[in-house]
Order: sequence, then C-alpha cells, then structure tokens
Amino acid sequence: MSGSYQRQSLELRSADNGSMDGVDGRMRNLLGSSASQRRRQQRVAQQRQDSWFRHSMPPAINRDFESLEHLTPRTSDGLDEQLAASVSQSVHSGGSVTLCGHPSSIHLNSANSNLGFIDSDTPNTPVTPTSGLQPAPASVSNSAAGTLSSHRRASNRKDSKGSILSRQSGRSRVSVLARSGLRLTASLLRRKRREYEDDEDFTSSAGYDADDGERRVININAPQPTKYCNNRITTAKYSFYSFLPAFLFEQFRRYSNCFFLLIAILQQIPDVSPTGRYTTLVPLMFILSVSAIKEIIEDIKRHRADNEINHRSIERLDSGSWSTVRWEELSVGDIIKVSINTFFPADLILLSSSEPQAMCFIETANLDGETNLKIRQGVTATASLLETKDLQRLDGRIECELPNRHLYEFNGVLKETGKQTVALGNDQVLQRGAMLRNTAWVFGIVVYSGQETKLMKNSTSAPLKRSTVDKLTNTQILMLFMILISLCITSGLCNLFWTREHSVEDWYLGLTDFKTMSLGYNLLTFFILYNNLIPISLQVTLELVRFLQAIFINYDIEMYHEQSNTPAMARTSNLNEELGMVKYIFSDKTGTLTQNEMEFKKCSIAGIVYKDERTPEESLLVQNILGRHQTASVIEEFLVLLSVCHTVIPERKENGTIIYHAASPDERALVEGAHKFGYIFDTRTPEYVEINALGVRKRYEVLNVLEFTSSRKRMSLIVRTPENQIKLFCKGADSVIYERLAPTGQAFREQTLRHLEEFASDGLRTLCLAVADIRQDEYEEWRQTFHKASTALQNRESKLEDAANLIEINLRLLGATAIEDRLQDGVPETIAALLDAGIYIWVLTGDKQETAINIGYSCRLISHSMDIIILNEESLDATREVIHRHYGEFKSTTAKDANVALVIDGTTLKYALSCDLRNDFQDLCLICRVVICCRVSPMQKAEVVEMVTQSTNAVTLAIGDGANDVAMIQKANVGIGISGVEGLQAACASDYSIAQFRYLQRLLLVHGAWNYARISKLILYSFYKNVCLYVIELWFALYSGWSGQILFERWTIGLYNVLFTAMPPFAMGLFEKFCTAETMLRYPLLYKTSQNAKLFNVKVFWIWIFNALLHSVFLFWLPLCFYKVDVIWGDGKTSDYLLMGNLVYTYVIVTVCLKAGLITNSWTWLTHLAIWGSIVLWFVFLLVYSHVWPLFNFASNFQGMDVQLLSTPVFYFGLVLVPVTTLLVDVICKLVHNTVFKTLTEAVRETEIRRNDISEVMAEPRSSDSGLQYSIQKLIRSSQILIPRKSRRDTASREESGMQVQVVNLELETDTEDARSNRQRQLWRGGQEDNKASRGTSFTATLHM
Repeated sequence: MSGSYQRQSLELRSADNGSMDGVDGRMRNLLGSSASQRRRQQRVAQQRQDSWFRHSMPPAINRDFESLEHLTPRTSDGLDEQLAASVSQSVHSGGSVTLCGHPSSIHLNSANSNLGFIDSDTPNTPVTPTSGLQPAPASVSNSAAGTLSSHRRASNRKDSKGSILSRQSGRSRVSVLARSGLRLTASLLRRKRREYEDDEDFTSSAGYDADDGERRVININAPQPTKYCNNRITTAKYSFYSFLPAFLFEQFRRYSNCFFLLIAILQQIPDVSPTGRYTTLVPLMFILSVSAIKEIIEDIKRHRADNEINHRSIERLDSGSWSTVRWEELSVGDIIKVSINTFFPADLILLSSSEPQAMCFIETANLDGETNLKIRQGVTATASLLETKDLQRLDGRIECELPNRHLYEFNGVLKETGKQTVALGNDQVLQRGAMLRNTAWVFGIVVYSGQETKLMKNSTSAPLKRSTVDKLTNTQILMLFMILISLCITSGLCNLFWTREHSVEDWYLGLTDFKTMSLGYNLLTFFILYNNLIPISLQVTLELVRFLQAIFINYDIEMYHEQSNTPAMARTSNLNEELGMVKYIFSDKTGTLTQNEMEFKKCSIAGIVYKDERTPEESLLVQNILGRHQTASVIEEFLVLLSVCHTVIPERKENGTIIYHAASPDERALVEGAHKFGYIFDTRTPEYVEINALGVRKRYEVLNVLEFTSSRKRMSLIVRTPENQIKLFCKGADSVIYERLAPTGQAFREQTLRHLEEFASDGLRTLCLAVADIRQDEYEEWRQTFHKASTALQNRESKLEDAANLIEINLRLLGATAIEDRLQDGVPETIAALLDAGIYIWVLTGDKQETAINIGYSCRLISHSMDIIILNEESLDATREVIHRHYGEFKSTTAKDANVALVIDGTTLKYALSCDLRNDFQDLCLICRVVICCRVSPMQKAEVVEMVTQSTNAVTLAIGDGANDVAMIQKANVGIGISGVEGLQAACASDYSIAQFRYLQRLLLVHGAWNYARISKLILYSFYKNVCLYVIELWFALYSGWSGQILFERWTIGLYNVLFTAMPPFAMGLFEKFCTAETMLRYPLLYKTSQNAKLFNVKVFWIWIFNALLHSVFLFWLPLCFYKVDVIWGDGKTSDYLLMGNLVYTYVIVTVCLKAGLITNSWTWLTHLAIWGSIVLWFVFLLVYSHVWPLFNFASNFQGMDVQLLSTPVFYFGLVLVPVTTLLVDVICKLVHNTVFKTLTEAVRETEIRRNDISEVMAEPRSSDSGLQYSIQKLIRSSQILIPRKSRRDTASREESGMQVQVVNLELETDTEDARSNRQRQLWRGGQEDNKASRGTSFTATLHM
C-alpha cells in the first residue's frame, strides 16, 4: 500500500543461510551483562566515535554496526578496519561481508531508525528508504585507506557555481545503503526500551553516575531531604558589607590606579616626595569617590528593584490552609496558588488549573520577548487536584535535573506513592518571570527557587570586551611608563654626578648627607616627581564620557521605532568608539534583514502549484477538491496537515474572528494559509484539535507531538483521524523530508523539487509536507518505547530523538509550502551605504542557498556584475580541491580583493573550518567582496566570526535577532541585537540593541564615527596637557642641580588634572563632531577616517607627545628669559622661584585651553564654557588660595601670590606672547595641512560651514576652494606631475565630452598597492571596471601623489 507504515531492520545471516549461533550467543550475553560492563563498553564506544571510521563510513553503516563492537573484546579490536574494507566490497558485490571470521549477508535500511544518519556530525537525518540494493557510486570508496564517503556524484552538479539542489532522481546520497525490505520487529523496540532502562541505572545526561546524587529530589507535602536555595533574588553588585572590598578590588584591577596608589604610598616616606604627602592621594581619593558614588547610585536602583520583587505576595498551602506570604519566603516543595495576570514567583510544576485537563496559558515576554500566548498542561495524574484537601493528600516525590539555564528544556518524573511514574517535561513547567493569562488560577509546586530559577540562571553578564582604542591606550601608557623610568634613572644619575662635582665647592648646600648621595632615594624622588606624565583623571573622564555617549544613543529619536515602541539601547558603554572602526559585519537573515512576519504565498500539492485568492471558492485548489480532481485526496491530506500539525493556540474574538498565537511566525502563516483555503483551525484541547474543513467539522485526536528542534529540522504529529486511522503528519526542511520518503511515496518528488527551486529563487521560505499511515499494533509497540524515552531522566533529548527516528520514516510526499518573509524597510539602502563606507558584509543564515542568494540580490548585497562562487561539497577532499582551485585563480591576480560573492553551505563549511583548510578558506573569503553562509548552525556562525576576528585583527560586528545568534554576537568585537519577533535573547546578550536593521547605518556612520573622533581627541589631549606641564619639571631640574625641587606649588600640581584642565577634554568627548549627522549619512565615505584609525594610532600618539614636548620648551624658557634678564617690578624688588612657577603655570593653563579650542571643530555654548571657564577658574583659585594662610594651616608659601603675580607688567606681556608663540607652530601646520593636504573630511566640513547645500559644493571643481590648491591643479593640468600621456589624453577626451573631473581628496602620499587595490574595489563595486562614462556625467575621484 502506498505510504504504508513499513519498517526494516538489520539482519545478519551466514553465507550458507545458517544462523550465526556464536554471534547470537554473544548478543544474549551482552544484553544480560552487568551495569558496570555496560558502562565500560559505552565509554569505549564513545571514544571510538571520533575515529576515522566514524567520519568516513556512510553513517547508516556506522550506526547500524555500533552494537557489533561489543560482541566480544576480541572482535572489537580492528573492527573499524574490517568493516571499512568489507562493506566497501559488499556494496559493490551484492551484500556479502565477512565479520569477525563469519561470512555474512548485510541488509541495511535507515528505517531501523535512529541508526542511520546522513552525516556523522548532523544527527537525526536518516537515509532514504528505497527499493532494491544497487551498486554504490564510484565515490563511495575514494581514499587509499578504503574509507567511505557520502559524496555527491559529479554529474549531480554542474560545477562549483552550479545547481544548489541536486536532482538525484529518487536516489538519496546514501540511499544505496537502504534498499532492503526487512521488517522492524517488535524485538528491536523492546530492546530499545531495555537500553533506556539500563541507561537509567547508571548514567546521566552529564556523563556521571546517578548514584552521585546529581539530580534533585523534592518530597511533596513532606520535609525536603536537603536544604535548597531560598527564593530571595538579588541582582545588585554590592551589599552594605561587601561594597568597600568589592569596589576597591574592581578599581585596583586597573593598572593606572595601582600606579597612582604606589605613588601615594611612596609620598608618605619622609624626605622623599618633593610634591608633598597628599598631592597624589587626594586626587586619587577624589576620582575613586566619583566612581564610588556612580556605583552606589546604580546599585541602589538595583536594590530597590530587587526589594519590590522579593516583597510581592503569593498564596501558599500551609497545614491545610492558604496563607499569604512574600515571594522571598517560598522554598522548594511549597504548593502555591497563582491567579490570573500574575507573575510566577519561582519555577513551578503545574499540578492543576481552573481550565479543563489542567491547561493554562502563559506569556513569556520577560523570558524570550515573545508576546504570543503559550499553552501549558499538567499531567493527567494531578489534573483532578482542584480542592485544598486533594492537594494535601498528594503524596510522593518529584525527581528532576539540577538547576540549569536551558529555558526550553526540563527533564523530570512524578512518582506518586502506589502509582505509575509519570514523565514531566517543559510543557508542565511554569517559569519565573512568565505571567498567567486567560486562566483564573493554577496550583503548582516549586522546583527551582531564587537564584536557581531558569530566569536568574540566564541573567549572566556578557563577556568582557575591550575596545581597540583602549588596548592601544594601555600599550602607550606602558611606553610612557618606560620613558618615565628612563627619565628617573637619567635624572638620578645626573644628580649623583652633579652632587659629586659640587659637594666641596658648594659646601653650604649640605650635599654630603646620606640621602643626597643615595641613588635609591633620588630615584624615588624623581619617580614621584614625574609620575604625572600618566594622567590620573583619564580613566574617570573616559568612564563618564562613555556613559553620557551611551545616553545619547539611547535618546536618539532617529533610532526610535514607533510601531514597537522600541528605542535604541546601549547595554555597554566601553565600546562606543569601536562602532566607528567596524570593518566586517556578520548578519543573520531572518528577522534581521527580513521582517520575520510570514505570509503564505503559494504551495505545491501533487506537483501542481496553487495560489490563494480573495475567497476559498475562487481558488483552483478548492475547485479541484469540490470537482473531485484526481489529486483531490492528496490536496485534502495536505490541507488537513497544515491545519492540524502545529502547536498554535486559537483565540476567538467577540466579533467571531480568530487570532492565532504561535511560537513562531512560520507556524502562524501556515495555519493562516490553510484558513485561506477553507480549512479553519478553531479548537484545541490537550486531547484533540478540531477544524472546519469547507464547512465540515472534523476532530483529530492528538496521540503524540514530536516537537521541532534545530537539529531535527522537522515537526511531526501523530493523530487518530475521524475514520479511526492513525496517521503521522510531518513537516520540515526538504533535505530532511526527502531522506525519509518511502519507495512508493515519491510520486511527486521531481515536480516538487523543481517547484522548491522556483520558490527559493523568488526568495520564499519553503517547507515540505509528508504523511505516513501507521498500523495500530505497530503504534502501540512504538508508544511504549516513546513513553520510556520520555520518562528518562538521563539523555532524555537524545532518546526522544531516537524514538522519533523510529516512527518518522516511510513517508509519503504531499507537497511543499512557500512563505514570504519581506525585507525590512530601508535594508537595501542601509547595505548600500555600509558597502560604500568600506565595510564588508557577510550573511550567516540557516536558510536554503537559493533563498539567501535571492535575498542578497534584493537587498543589494550582491550586484548583477558580481560573479558568484557556490561551494556545495560533501567531503573534505572535494572541499580542499575546490578551495585551492578558486584561491589559486585569485592568487594569480594582483588585486587584493575581487568583485565576487562566495556562497557556501553548512556541510562544506564544516570541512572548510577544519584545521588543514581553515587558513586557505579564510584567505579565499577575505578576497571576496561578499560571503554568504547557508544552512549553518549557531556554533558555525560563531566559528566564522571568530576566524575573521582573529585572522584580520579588524573590528567585527555581529547582528542578529534570535537565540541562535547569541553565540556569534558574543564572539564579535561588537554585538548588535535586534528586538524582533524571535524574542529578546539576542538583544539581552548584545552590546547594543536596535529595533530595525536600518538603524545600524546611523549607529555606525554617525554615533560610531563621532564617538571615535571624540574619544580619540579626549585621550590624545589628556596625554598632551600632562606632558606639557610635568615635563617642565625636567627642564627646571637643569637649573636646580637635579635636586628634585618642584617648580610649582604642590596643590596646584594635584589640581591640574582634577580641576583646571578637566572640562575641555570632557567637552570634546561629548560635543565634538566634524560633520553633521545628515552629511555623515549622505556621504558614507567619511566613515573611512575612523574605520582606518586615522585619528588615533601609534604615529598620531607620538606626534602629540612630541608636540607637547615642544610646547613645554616654549612654556618654560620664554618665561625664564623674561624673569632672569631684568627685574619684574618697577620698584626693583625680586621674588623667588615660586613666582616663576606660577607664571609658567598660568601660561600652561591658557595654552592648553587654547589648544583645545584649536582642535575643536564643533563649538557649542558648553564648549565655550569649558574652555574659557577653565581659564577663569584658575584665576579665581589664585585669588582665593593666596589668602588661605594663616586661616588654615597650609599654603603658607602662597600667601600674597595674587598680588605679586598680577602686579607685574611682565605677567601680562607674557600672557599674550607666550601662548601665541607656543601655538604659532600649530596654527601654521594646521593652515598648511588644510590648504595642501586637506582630507575629504575636512573639505566636507569646510563646505558645510560655507554653504547650506553640500551637494552643490561637491559638484563644483575643487580648484575654487583655495588659491594654493588652484595652483596645484594648474600644475596637474600642465603635466608637471608624472601622469602618463595616455591618461592625459583620456582625461582630455572626457572633458571634451562634457565630463567634469572633480578632485574631492588631494593627498600627497605614496600610492601603495593597498591604496590602488582599494580604488579598484570602488570601481568593481559600482560596476565601472571599464572606466567608461557617459556624456555629460561627473567623475569624482581621489588624487594621490
């Protein structure tokens, strides 16, 4: 019968048709062996699974012969080698195999189950059962060692760019191994059940013995066997007692704070510190206090939120009555009552509810972001516990797994006294954080509480990430520290030599004491003197600036999604500048590039394509049913499968309409698709579902649900039809369904395969639908096996998959569906802008290749001028060959990258990421402009991201919206989560979250570029101002005999970073921008400045340090000249060195503040306040501090300093001359740079200031901007610069044809190979490789000299 439920097994027969008595005897001995022996044998089998045989042999043989390894210890040795040679011979010769000295005939079929896998690394993909044993393809035995491989035949594929879906004409990749007609006997199922029982005796899912107590036992209505965690939760970082030690530990993990603490300790040594005992300690305490206040404020908010949750009320059953208690008072084993619209206080096992059959509806938005309702149902054994007395009489225990973070997994059993054990799964769990909906009340028993709940287990922080700028800053700090040590040693030695020369002559200085002559004391003195070369306020300034930058991102109205009421959110602030340096973007497809809002578009049934119409009656599909077309029965089964095989919950509104709540948009779309054709699903209970099939009500009894998982790639439902038949409805990926088709169930195989290709080419998501008829006796036998697997505490998931594999075979193909997932708004424009910004975009998706490629074209990731390389290989050798071939082609060219898109599937990617191919594969990928990885697992996504991150040292960004994207989000330098339909798991694990992919353009090109420029200037300026002041102590040491004498008053040294120069870098970090947001978005090329780290690198850093050294020379020697040549007052009086120090200090503050203004591009009133306010603040401090003594017992040497300083005309003369002279060099350099070496960014900024419409300025020749540039362009036209004659003729011909040659970036630099390849890439991207332009067009270019 077509589609009948037939199963096949493995039989071993001797060559003379006799029985293998010896083998049978050993098998009986094996089944009766002790638990310890089984344990040893299982470990041996696990170790051998990683051998070459496991990866090279066709998986069906691999799994079917697993049990033979345990026949005897003697036969285990070398069995792999015997099988490899014997089976290869058997497949070609007709099936004769010699095993362990016994000639045997092997008849194999994947139908015995869980035993046949397509690939050793992709379980649960059995071999297609077909009829007749045929010889294997030549590729089955393709290695010198005789290993077996499941290659596709070369004829199934045109080449590496050929067809993606192979047409195998009814032959699966390893179907040659599955073509006998043996029945699956009941003994195999019974043996399976015995194996599950044996596993329960000694092993657990983690691989340890159950005797170790690695499971949770909960007594019902009785004291617990052990003390469990209470239900109080805390998300705060600190408590009252732990704050100080924990905070100090966190702060002094930073090297800079440890350094300044060391300086503060050294200053306490008597007669060592030239700057006093507290000049470092007080600023350090101030900075730590600011950080502590920030931490305290944030932690108080956490404590308040925790208390609000912990103090909520709930009803608990105590001694036969209900009492109201706080959440924090609950403990494991308590029976509680939860009412409608109330959150669950802990992880509960559902006992009963106000709904029939202990059903309830929950909303899990706090857990996974999904707002659709989910159904939960208690087991039948407890569904009748509706009164208090019933709950009190409940006696027994619950055994379950230990607390873990898996939201969608739970393994447990309910063992009532005197009753049968009942399996408990995720359908019976009510998780903390979920809310009860549409159900009056439920009774539940607490299994996990407090910090052990799944919600709290998933609240771990994301891995610590550090920005590239941070890493470079730390490196330069270490370099400055080495310079500081060098200065200390040099100064100490100079002091030693100077003291020896002057100790006799200048005897009155007392240079003969031990401290003066000790090199160690001198080194400590200079170490303290020069310590401020490293800015003490840098870290706290960076923290505050980044925190406020994150607030700017959060409150950007342009990244607010009004439809979902979702703003952008910066979940971390230490990667703000990293957003401006992104070179590679790794993106998911579904829900990230697309809307993840599915719409049923069309379907293929019995080889005919149908589309929905306005009404069911108008559709050809319904007409074929009513007209009893020859395919009418198939169409009816197809629509019944669509409307029955799912987990959707219907909700009927008052107006009669039905709203479907589904766990995924795909399921909802399929049910709605059946609805459009008149098959309306409207009723669900735990026992049955009802549909309205073109006006006829039908009830289908639900026997078993085999749920969808990412590894299974399918979902099945076993039902009893109104005709009392048992059917298995299965829907899933085409690769999975086709492997499970019966020989007689493939009538529409080729037509459906062709339609699948067409659907995928249109960018539609596809699923295949199939059905199997099951006999009653076979189902009863399987049901017992499935029940045993479902009640297993150890390895439950794998056992359930094995059991499902036993039933999901011999399917009969019905057809396929096509669902449209439309692109999000603005995706093509965003991708085009990101490509123009020089960012490489890779798409990592689990969808089919045709779908992903079509989406690539739709979103402009792939252009029609691109070549496409498709890698679909089924073995390591084939993958190696094609990668080497393509890489060799590109290697022979001079270009660094090519206008090529590389498309690779998950199987090939598995081989490409192996050790010996990894480097070649990544080199090939890095040459290509676009890479698309299809059919990839979450771990493969993470591996690809990690590969590129480590090999290129470039900044990578991963963006996704689902739980399967979390791994790659955490592996990338920057993780972006989209708050989408698939929930909030990706958003919660990310560094930044946005609502739509299009907001990524603004996040990178605007906020990223701005933040990079701001942080870069902040850090460079902070080092500059410190070097500028504190190196003056070194120049003064030349005149102070290297004594370590300070030039400035000690408290002015300490307050320099904290008070007088703190505001300018703060203003830079918050308000600096070189172009407006509109300009940055309009011209993505401006992003390259930050992407290529032009503003902060080793070269730029040391240029700033040299600039600071030069300024310190001017700031010291110019005032020194004024001070020592003549008297500074009219009455002829003189003062001491401290007046000289205050002169210099004043000029330093004015100069560094003016320097801040010189490098500022964007002036706001806050910028003015920071720069001019800092100067005013110093003068106010001078007036006040000069009169502190004798009111307070310090600063006696500063008494009257304001009068002395402000009464001399030399001070006012220097106040104008010294800063102007010092900054004159900077002004000249800036003028020359902006005139001759003007970058594109600076040119755009200038035109932005001069004109309102930048596009008009960009369209003009750049010669009008400045006279010098105009002269240079005259030199260009007069051929003084070496330009080939042919190029000049081409330029002349373009001018004659009306083309305007526009130089937008004139850079006098060496034209490197990288620069040339970059320009070539720009041509490739635009499809202008032939350099031809139409008449009247404008050609914009960058001129390098």
